[in-house]
Amino acid sequence: MNKMKNNCYGICFFISVAINILLCIGIYLYIGGARRRDMKQEISWQSSLALTWTEKAAAEAEAVAAASCSGHGRAFVDRLTSDGQPVCECFNCYSGSDCSVNSLECAAVVTSGDLTFLEPFWIQNAANTAVVISGWHRMSYNYAHGTKMLTELENCIRKLHSIARNAVTEGRYMVFGVGSAQLLSAAVYALSSGNSSSPSNVLASIPFYWLFRDQTSFFSSKYFEFEGNTNSLQSKNSTNNQDVIEFVTSPNNPDGELKKPVFGGKAIYDQVFYWPHFTPIPEPSDQDIMIFSLSKLTGHAGSRFGWAIIKDRDVYEKMLLYISMSDVGISQDTQLRALKILETTIDEDGKPFFEFAYTKMTERWDRLTSAFSKSTRFSLQNRHPFHCNYFNETRLPTPAFAWVKCEREEDNDCRAVLEAGKIISLSGSRLSATDRYTRVSLTVRQDDFELLMMRFTNLISLENGSLQTM
Repeated sequence: MNKMKNNCYGICFFISVAINILLCIGIYLYIGGARRRDMKQEISWQSSLALTWTEKAAAEAEAVAAASCSGHGRAFVDRLTSDGQPVCECFNCYSGSDCSVNSLECAAVVTSGDLTFLEPFWIQNAANTAVVISGWHRMSYNYAHGTKMLTELENCIRKLHSIARNAVTEGRYMVFGVGSAQLLSAAVYALSSGNSSSPSNVLASIPFYWLFRDQTSFFSSKYFEFEGNTNSLQSKNSTNNQDVIEFVTSPNNPDGELKKPVFGGKAIYDQVFYWPHFTPIPEPSDQDIMIFSLSKLTGHAGSRFGWAIIKDRDVYEKMLLYISMSDVGISQDTQLRALKILETTIDEDGKPFFEFAYTKMTERWDRLTSAFSKSTRFSLQNRHPFHCNYFNETRLPTPAFAWVKCEREEDNDCRAVLEAGKIISLSGSRLSATDRYTRVSLTVRQDDFELLMMRFTNLISLENGSLQTM
């Protein structure tokens, strides 16, 4: 009897094992088959995408990118011939259909604030930053949640500042604008007194970005007006019982200094150059209104995108109102492009981007400083090293602009002196300083920088009566 029971137990055990094996094989085949079906669907999906409406746009973009323009020009998808061929737009001093003709006698033009020296980085990252926009992309005024600001872009910007360690964003409001220019105007409106009998006085410290004066004067209303230089108003002790709004540019345009307000009242911090490739970052900025722009971070000036970080809710709402009344919000196409650009900027905690940009600026300042060390006629602004929390090292600032001074008594128009040496710069008076100073942009393309160095070298060589060429 016991023997029969043991046999029954053995048979049952064998059957149980067999059933489990078959069940496992069935599950494996089912899951494997499902995975294979999913993979086939994914491959089919990807293949179908490659052959639909994006094909023509992708082909145009690739054709334009392949146009070399002899290395001295650029082609763009918004300018093609009637038969769809790229058109080369030549850099300064170059001409011809393929930009191969070099004008050896042309001047180095260094007046602009364009950051075209960053073009090679974005060419290297073409795949990560390319955007194809469908004809039906976001045709509404608003995003799905009813706002005019892309949430993903705002989150990306907050992460960017956390990585760069240059601004406090936690617990702060954010407003998007058409570049920093619109946000500066919106901030003046938001901070103005609202009292027509006593309009707010808008001030800035010399030297300062001319847009502060020109834009504020252009949009002057019964509530605010541009008063001028902070130092002259301070010396007159004429700010008593007056409402003052002060522009504080830090780092300053044109000399790169980290500025502080002269008065203790309302201040608008223009911090578009407060990034690790232009200045050491000693600490995160924590001001009431801080304004940044895509153009002075990544070089994409043509996209016209900026943002303000704001402490006070009332000021935030007034700035939102200004943007809404003047533009009904910011282009959603622009916000999409900004998102793609900034996602690449913060990749690997920003190291590839900031190291590329900082290395380029350091090389240029080293070469310029070396050339000017041989001159007694021209001098550069002083630069002092301090600790950068982003790179975790003590280093010199590498400003976007050289603030050049002509030291000879007779050289009272430094811009004219440089122009005679075939360098076109920006006069000091344009920045409310004396014309003994002139601003020289160092953020130009490599072609333009090489020409600039050749012209400076020749000018400095003339001091010793021995003209050199490069």
